[in-house]
Amino acid sequence: MAFLQGLVSNDVALAERGQAVWAALLTPQGKWLADFFVFSDGERLLLDCERDQVPMLLQRLTRFRLRSKVTLRAAEELHVHVAWDGQPGATEIMSLDPRLPNAGWRLISDGPLPTAAFESDWDRHRIALGLPEGSRDMEAEKSILLEAGFDELRGISWTKGCYMGQELTARTKYRGLVKRRLVPVSVDGPLPAPGTPILRNDVDVGTMRSGRDQAGLALLRLDAMDAALSCGDATLTTSVPTWMRLTPNTG
Repeated sequence: MAFLQGLVSNDVALAERGQAVWAALLTPQGKWLADFFVFSDGERLLLDCERDQVPMLLQRLTRFRLRSKVTLRAAEELHVHVAWDGQPGATEIMSLDPRLPNAGWRLISDGPLPTAAFESDWDRHRIALGLPEGSRDMEAEKSILLEAGFDELRGISWTKGCYMGQELTARTKYRGLVKRRLVPVSVDGPLPAPGTPILRNDVDVGTMRSGRDQAGLALLRLDAMDAALSCGDATLTTSVPTWMRLTPNTG
């Protein structure tokens, strides 16, 4: 636990049975590299992360291990599930999503569990809530945590002390330097591909990120939230979730 504490954005000591912690690994310049849920089963810490980022995370975390008595490996035998619209049957490792209670539950099991939903259903659910999904919504070595809601969604500890990238993250918050936010949008027209520029009166004001059906997440300038927006052959309308603070909170 002490090994991760000085590396990631949140307080890993808060991870315990039944309570996961959401955290990010940053560059020294405070830019996003990966995010994950930290679970504890009482004997070890388990990182629930994007599958494609596992090799990178293993490489980077191993580089910082130095003399720490930790063992790192990819737990390929474990399965991750999400559940919402009611508490699932108990499993050994389970937590309410630490970002938002109405996001549902995250579960880690020794094998696949019976499901009544698909990945597309989860996409629609989390997009409506404004929850980012790793590299689909953030760009490695470019994205800033506060743009993606890590402050309001409990992905940052402001009290635990230093971690890699902490100085820029704190400066961004306390100087009110956030100029863009990742927000849900409804799509009228064909769903734009990730990375498609968003225009207001032919001026670039943002970028489309992940989407599903007629909804998605877009990284937008704060001054464009209420504007008429075009993206590819579609028009976009923002829907700012109730948890999101668009005005700086420096307290």
